[in-house]
Amino acid sequence: MRSFLNRKEDLVSEAIDGLIAASGGRLVRFSPDSSARVVLRADWQKSDVAIVSGGGSGHEPSHAGLVADGLLTAAVCGEVFASPSVDAVLAGIVAVTGDAGCLLVVKNYTGDRLNFGLAAEKAKALGLKVQMIIVADDLATSQSRQPRGIAGTLFVHKIAGHLARAGAGLEEIVAIVEQANRGIVTIGAARDTCTVPGSPKVERIGVDEVEIGLGIHGEPGVEIAAPKSSSVLIDDLVLRLTPRLKPDVDYAVIFNNLGGLSNLECLVLFSDLMKSTLRPKLRYVAGPAPVMTALEMPGFSISLLELTSERETFLTSPTASPYFPRFERLHKVEPVAAPKVDAGEVFVASADAPVRAVVETIIETCLAMEADINALDAKVGDGDTGSTFAGAARAVKAAIDRLPFADGAALFSALSDLKRKAMGGSSGVLFAIMMARSADAYRQSKDWVAALSEGLQAIQQYGGAKPGDRTMVDALSPALAALAKGEGSASAASAARRGADATAAMTHANAGRSSYLEARSLEGIADPGAEAIARIFEALAASAGDLDR
Repeated sequence: MRSFLNRKEDLVSEAIDGLIAASGGRLVRFSPDSSARVVLRADWQKSDVAIVSGGGSGHEPSHAGLVADGLLTAAVCGEVFASPSVDAVLAGIVAVTGDAGCLLVVKNYTGDRLNFGLAAEKAKALGLKVQMIIVADDLATSQSRQPRGIAGTLFVHKIAGHLARAGAGLEEIVAIVEQANRGIVTIGAARDTCTVPGSPKVERIGVDEVEIGLGIHGEPGVEIAAPKSSSVLIDDLVLRLTPRLKPDVDYAVIFNNLGGLSNLECLVLFSDLMKSTLRPKLRYVAGPAPVMTALEMPGFSISLLELTSERETFLTSPTASPYFPRFERLHKVEPVAAPKVDAGEVFVASADAPVRAVVETIIETCLAMEADINALDAKVGDGDTGSTFAGAARAVKAAIDRLPFADGAALFSALSDLKRKAMGGSSGVLFAIMMARSADAYRQSKDWVAALSEGLQAIQQYGGAKPGDRTMVDALSPALAALAKGEGSASAASAARRGADATAAMTHANAGRSSYLEARSLEGIADPGAEAIARIFEALAASAGDLDR
């Protein structure tokens, strides 16, 4: 299922139904038996100038999502990327136009110009006052006879909506909007085309390519480029915009997501724009946000408007649309100093031969079992558990002569720091947590086993695993329990082995990567973490490195 829809023929109408249902009562539409798909303000009283726009669907939230106090009075919706009919536009005009008149805001596409234009003439013949503004802000097609109208249209919606709400007359609104319209310019880019629901996708942009100056209906751009990075692309677009900018004039910018970019990418692009040579001329920004989209096109556009003090007021006034981003004033943001957090305590090396022997045994065991544990993990995970344990062992081995073996709390803290820095994945964090909790516990009890048991409780608290969940806890918990009873290393090793072997019969894991696998993928295979713990305790028992001393 490439598109979530029922019938292609019902797509636009059902999308409008969804918008109305989510509007909280702000919006209404013509009855379903009408062929005109028009969205209107529910509170409109025809006392002020009506602002009507629209065009083909597929640009959501434009245009219907911008019907709101302070923006559009009504939006006339055509099929995807197709202009609405003359009759639909005329019905929309008649529905919202009172004595104050109506302004049509139209993007410069032939179908929109003709259909909205003829509807305007028919409305005038009915005695209504109607004027039309055509937006042609596309820099890429600015040298053609009919430059395209794209996201810069949003500036016109905002200015006209503000003036209408303020009670301005139709002639005044037209004069102000036409003047602003001459100061709008937009450039866009995308790394892929859009897909019209129910139609095959057009493939014309290579994997490492970007199309510059493309339209909002999937029209080809004016150039294919292969920028090496986001910043290179932004600098290219800024270079194209710069000749159109006036000296000693500030600008507002709309950073528009064409529908398919992640917020993460948009913010990176916008960050690059703020580092570009255009930044000193920018005073206000709306976005990054998807406002005038092209279905799911992974691209963006940058629209600029010459600013005056009057236009600042127009742009920054509030609207009732949840889809139109607020214009925010750009400020130079100075980073605040990060608090000084000690990355790790400084310890004084000290000697305790038995404790060092235990640590060295654990190190050598982790290094020796790396390949075996990786192979086991490859069957139920991502094949790196052995390397995770070995990486921590190498870090501890490199620092072995600097460790405070004679101070249990300090040793646990040092091991926590080393594991946090060197041991990847969730295992590294869990062992770092265990050692940190053990350090605090040892300060109170001066008991190695009691401290490690407290550390185990921390693993269970933060990691969420308990015995029986098919994790390393299944081996670690019984081993520490045996030591706590004074049973010694051999008993602890036996308990750890039984716990590890038992995980092979567990066909469901409640924690870790194995929790995503089905039963038949786990059956007969021991948990790699539990197996690693069992081998460590067996090595300690073989070397008589009792932890219950």
